[in-house]
Amino acid sequence: MSKILIAGAGGTPSENVIKSLLECAKNEIIIGMGSEASDLMLSQASKKYVIPYAIDARYKEKLVNLLDIEKPDLVHFQNDIEILEASKIRNDILATGTKLYMPSHEVIENCVDKGKSAIIWAQEGIKIPKTFNIHTEADLKKAFDLLGDSDGQIWLRANVGGGGRGALPTNDYEFAKKWIDRFKGWGEFTGAELLTERTVTWLSIWYEGELVVAQTRRRKAWNLGNRTLSGVTGVTKIGETYSSDQVDQIAQDAIFSIDKKPHGIYGVDMTYDKNNIPNPTEINISRFFTTVLFFTKAGLNMPKIFKDIALYNEFPCLDKKINPLPDGLLWLRGMDCEPLLTTENAISDSLIEL
Repeated sequence: MSKILIAGAGGTPSENVIKSLLECAKNEIIIGMGSEASDLMLSQASKKYVIPYAIDARYKEKLVNLLDIEKPDLVHFQNDIEILEASKIRNDILATGTKLYMPSHEVIENCVDKGKSAIIWAQEGIKIPKTFNIHTEADLKKAFDLLGDSDGQIWLRANVGGGGRGALPTNDYEFAKKWIDRFKGWGEFTGAELLTERTVTWLSIWYEGELVVAQTRRRKAWNLGNRTLSGVTGVTKIGETYSSDQVDQIAQDAIFSIDKKPHGIYGVDMTYDKNNIPNPTEINISRFFTTVLFFTKAGLNMPKIFKDIALYNEFPCLDKKINPLPDGLLWLRGMDCEPLLTTENAISDSLIEL
């Protein structure tokens, strides 16, 4: 029986992958590893290993030791920083006999660093929010001068990290300067023109340059968005299946501009501008987005497709490669509540409005 090792076990992004894999008929053994003991205690993995954080000098030794002990057939990572660090030692991982299903290291670097992605997209003529890398106070002033909207606002964010790390909409130069100081972020932040609040994600799996499957989800609300300055938390409250030819094309253009032969998982995040054009803002590379269980419960188990290709060279038989799920399915999420798969009509029929 095959073994699959999932990093970040216990955390929601990884647990939704684990839950999806546990629904598979082949009953692979799922092993979890992570750096937070309290998270690991919540995991549904059959075994749980505590290892150092990926940026710890001991990470490589401990990971290789774990691979030698358990001999998993496949290892998968669900965090940008760990993906980047694991990619650097991919030859050591492969030497243990464990498989990886990820793109080249160069592609991972260009996607994990949002500033690098933006430069490539701009060079390729893809419509993105005008963006500057902020290395100095002069760069920050230039960003305000050239990117400010009618209210003088720009969008600041950290180049690396998810969950809206460092995100801030502001028209106040002094506050922006203090914000970057607080994160020690000079050289690690970008300033961009402010887009709308409407976002969409195109999650896809590729194999040696060929698209296997892609499904679009738009976000209708963030959880705890009112607790942040940016309104963004990276924690989707309401997701909805959605399809758009325009989104399909822009997502593929964004991917091919960075990787001429895509291989693995590519999740293109897009935000609509004021002309109703979705602008790519990042590619979540080599990982599923947090709410991937949404698609699994709706009938499209993308972690299953991923592991079947990686382990058995088995590909899905789909009527449609792009957006096989119907539009309008909703995924409702809240703290300490089981998520709910539903529709707008079902909500209307279930609730009593006074």
